[in-house]
This record gives sequence, C-alpha cells and structure tokens, in this order.
Amino acid sequence: MPERHAVVAGAGIGGLTAALALHRRGWRVTVCERAPEAPTTGAGIGLAPNALRALDAIGVDAARAAGSAIPATMGVRRSDGRWLTRSGTADMAVRYGTAPIAVPRPEFTAALAAALPPGAIRFGTAVTAVDDPAGCPTVRTEGGPDLSADLVVAADGINSALRRAYFPAHAGLHYLGETAWRTLVHAPDLGISAMSETWGRGRRFGVTPLSDGRLYLYATAVVPAGTRSADPRDELRRRFGSWHDPIPALLHRVSRLDPADVLQNDLYDLAAPLPSLHHGRIAWLGDAAHAMAPNLGQGGCQAIEDAVVLAHLLPPGDSADSANNVKNADSVPAALAAYTAARLDRTDAVRVRARRVGRLGALRNPLAAAARDLAVRAVPDRLALRGMDGLFNGFRLPG
Repeated sequence: MPERHAVVAGAGIGGLTAALALHRRGWRVTVCERAPEAPTTGAGIGLAPNALRALDAIGVDAARAAGSAIPATMGVRRSDGRWLTRSGTADMAVRYGTAPIAVPRPEFTAALAAALPPGAIRFGTAVTAVDDPAGCPTVRTEGGPDLSADLVVAADGINSALRRAYFPAHAGLHYLGETAWRTLVHAPDLGISAMSETWGRGRRFGVTPLSDGRLYLYATAVVPAGTRSADPRDELRRRFGSWHDPIPALLHRVSRLDPADVLQNDLYDLAAPLPSLHHGRIAWLGDAAHAMAPNLGQGGCQAIEDAVVLAHLLPPGDSADSANNVKNADSVPAALAAYTAARLDRTDAVRVRARRVGRLGALRNPLAAAARDLAVRAVPDRLALRGMDGLFNGFRLPG
C-alpha cells in the first residue's frame, strides 16, 4: 500500500518539526530547502513550556537532543540594572509542569533533521510554486524535479512565496519600527544564569544563557527600515555600552567576533491574520502563516505547535479506505480545515499580544517610558507569572 507523501517547503524549525511529526504518523516526507546546506552558525532559541509539551507529544526531548540551559530566573530590567519584574524558573516548573529551556538553534535543527529518514531533506531546492488542480498537488522546484504530493506544508518563512501566491489580496507584512541584532558569544566565566531583557527608551537588550557556556544576545532599536551601520559591533557598543553590567563585558566579547557573526534584521509581523491557514491540500505554518514580533519568544514555539497539531489531525500516512483499499481522498482536506479551526485564533492572539508588548518596550518618550516602568514594577511577580498562563498552558491537541 503506498504511503501518503508530504512535501514540506522550508527546513526551519517549523518545517522540520512538521516533517518529523508526519514521518512518525507514517507519511513519506520530502523537505525542500532553498539554502545549499544546513546552517552551522546562528542564534539561540528559547523553548517555552508550551513548545516543550508539543515536542514531547511527538517523542522529541529537546534538552537531550540539543542540550539546554535552564536559567535560574527570567525577567525584565531597566538600563541601570534594576529589575522591573522577575520570576524563578523553579516556580515556572511548578506552575507549568516544566521550565523553559534555551538551545542553540543550529544544534536543535540538526537534531530534528537527524531524526528524519536519510535523503528526506533536499538542500538547494527551492519551492517556487504549487499547482493544485483537482486535489492532486504538484510542487514546482528550482534546483530539483517537480514532486507530486498528497499534502504540501508551506513553512517557507516570513517572506513566504506560497502565501503571496494563494492569498494575493492579503495586506502582507507590517514593519514594526525596529531593527534587531543577534549573536552568540562565549562567556562561561561571567557566570550569567538569568535570562533577562533590559528596556531603555526605544532600545532593548536581551541575554539568554545556553547549555555550552555561550550566551545568546539580542538587541533592538527604533530606526527606519533598512538602517545599517558600517560595523554592527560598533553600533551595539554605541547604543548599549553604558548600560548595566554585564552588558559592557558582553559587548567586549562581541567586539572580538567577525562582523558577519552579528546578524541584523528589521522586524516585521503579519499585518493581519490570513483568512485561512490552508487552501486545498496546502497548509501554512510558522512565520509563513502568522509572522509575529519576537517579544514573547513565541515565534518558533507557535511554529512547533502548528506542526504537531497539523500532523495529529491528519490521517496516518498508510491509512486506507478498507472497502476499496484506496486512500480516503476526503480525509486530508477535512483535516486541514480542522487545522485552521484549531490554530488560526490562537496564533493570531499571540501575534497581536507580541506586537503590543513590543510597543511598550519600544517607547522613546521619557515620561511614557517611566510610566511604563512604574506600571510593570507595580505588578507582583506572581501575577506577572500568572499572566503567561494563556501562552504556556495554551497548547492542546484537538480531541
């Protein structure tokens, strides 16, 4: 009996999670990735309790697969170092069943890829279009052959060509008014155990410890889209060098890096929700479906949720209509409709919340920023933690 075949466009975290979840449901999977090879450098990613529960549902232990660091505390600080809000991860583990972890992104994606069958990932193969006549998709590629599929998973990122092709009237991306820098530094000697984000006026700086002694650093600033400096290392020192310890010491480590190791990207989210997360036998997930600001650390986490829910709702890859021994042609479209129903409202609520939090962090007016800091400090830490319930307890597999 032939297996159902899924073609996944994109080998990021969402695409690889979807491929692995489908593989474990009995599907044959082909992942088409535009890049010529797997990334060996990059930033870190925080996996919140909701994402860890989703991964556990498909048998993935992220900490074992890619290593992890569990920060002692998480919170927000002012540029002088004073904490505005702080929660112990032990309390988070009690409340949510597990503490968040942080992993190096390249190691995590490599672990997901290694769990797929040999040859499942085709690098240097970009999906350019999907023809979907009469429910029989043909995937057109650049750098590889055309592929027939029972399902296409559009995990082709924030600038998704498949999203533009199938939702041409959609408003597209919305510039959030900020640019972001990201990098990794080695600094085990600094003994940093807190995951923190520091808010200034129109600027933010984040520090996340990783398992191997490295630290994932990110920073944002309110600037016009396309703003670039000659050397991002100098730009970071200029903007954040006078902030509280250990930021100056970390920037000293950044100054030793190759400038190419400091990534800069302007921040965008989706201007409005898509009308649907599926069309025919194509399903969108992750940034292709609901690009969001990084302010809640939920972009990758929601992509993981998408992937696991999608695979859960789809029929097993080798299932068939017992009466005539052919695959049930109606089961995949019905499953994709159920996927949209399960994921559209949740992901859009997270997108909207992330944008609102970003607006707070990006305030430049001194009085507005001071009022923001007072308001955040006035909320007891236990109530601030409770405010994460909707995110961290929000993952559910549809019954």
